[in-house]
Amino acid sequence: MNFEFFIAKRLITTKSYKSSVSAPIIKIGIIAVAISVIVMLFSISFSKGLENKIKSKVTSFNGEIIISNFDSNLSKGDQVPIKKNQVFVSDLKKIDGVSHIQATAQKFGVIRTKTNYEGLFVKGVGSDYNWKYFKQYLVEGNLPKYSQDYYNSDVLISEYLAKRLNLSVDDSFVMYFLKNSSKLQIPSKKFIVSGIFSSGFDDLDQTFILGDIKEIQRLNRWEKDDLVGQFEIFLENYKSKSLKAKQINSLTPPSIKVETIDQKYPIIFDWIDIFDKNTIVIISMMIMVGAINIITALLVLILERTQMIGILKSLGSTNFSIQKIFIFIATYLTFLGLFFGNIIGLGLLFIQKYFDLIKLDSSIYYVNVAPVHFSLQDILILNIVTFALSILVLIIPSYLISKIDPIKALKFDS
Repeated sequence: MNFEFFIAKRLITTKSYKSSVSAPIIKIGIIAVAISVIVMLFSISFSKGLENKIKSKVTSFNGEIIISNFDSNLSKGDQVPIKKNQVFVSDLKKIDGVSHIQATAQKFGVIRTKTNYEGLFVKGVGSDYNWKYFKQYLVEGNLPKYSQDYYNSDVLISEYLAKRLNLSVDDSFVMYFLKNSSKLQIPSKKFIVSGIFSSGFDDLDQTFILGDIKEIQRLNRWEKDDLVGQFEIFLENYKSKSLKAKQINSLTPPSIKVETIDQKYPIIFDWIDIFDKNTIVIISMMIMVGAINIITALLVLILERTQMIGILKSLGSTNFSIQKIFIFIATYLTFLGLFFGNIIGLGLLFIQKYFDLIKLDSSIYYVNVAPVHFSLQDILILNIVTFALSILVLIIPSYLISKIDPIKALKFDS
């Protein structure tokens, strides 16, 4: 057995160690490392989970890239149409990495019921609309089915709007829209609720209902069916959106606006960036806390074993040999902290993942439950970095060992 390893093992396993001054301090150091690991696991898992969940919700409703007319002004309820059958539209489908393209249109209106009213947008979608993302959010009823051959009055509304307007599946309501001309009567349309969804994303739940794009085309008096409000493009890889947006922009005429999802919702994605930066700060601080506690525990152990260090030096042991003893001890303590921290942290994360114990305010966090996402790669990197830095900072107590004089150490009263 290695001499240094043998001494290190004796120092932390003998009965005298358990009753020593350093024993409780070393236990506190192990607990500090474990708590640091738990906090770091929670921080990175919630950060990744929140980022993935928000991006998934926003892109499922809009796609990664949106193509619209520069003259459109949705703040005034106006959307200038784009011709569906254009050369650049067929070219978009040939771009590598584009998984789906769908045409939509929006129009602002006011729902009026016997007890309440609400202003919002109707998002018109057609037979090319990809409903797979909404299936997971459907809480009641059925998804509407739209066709190019006939008009459909079925709409999909959020659970928030259903409660606010006291609407249920198969209920009908009248929606009033802005006039396109001062000579016309206020246009209105009677809709039927076919399904109710809940995404937990307030910007969607409180602002939009989904209806037939043919109804929006009729209300906007777009005479041709090939006129749409915008194109939503879904990509196979979210991270390639900026590159694909430049590629798409080179294919479109000057009157067409191409924007990525983070450009359309800058506040949401800026919030995600700030959250990520805060997570990095928290992880850095937790690593420092764990390392400082290990240093403190080792310093106390070194001071307690000053006479032993003096004896070893007088017997011919080098500073590096003695330093290795305490490096073995620090490695053992750090490993224990990491082990218990990972067991407890991952256990709590699994509980949250499957039982949703931690609730969030969706008006602030865009989701109503704290989402959890962790990968083996993230866990390994977190543990390796924590372990490496904890061992690296042992330079401080190691320097103290090199300064201990063997003659003075033998006279040291422990």
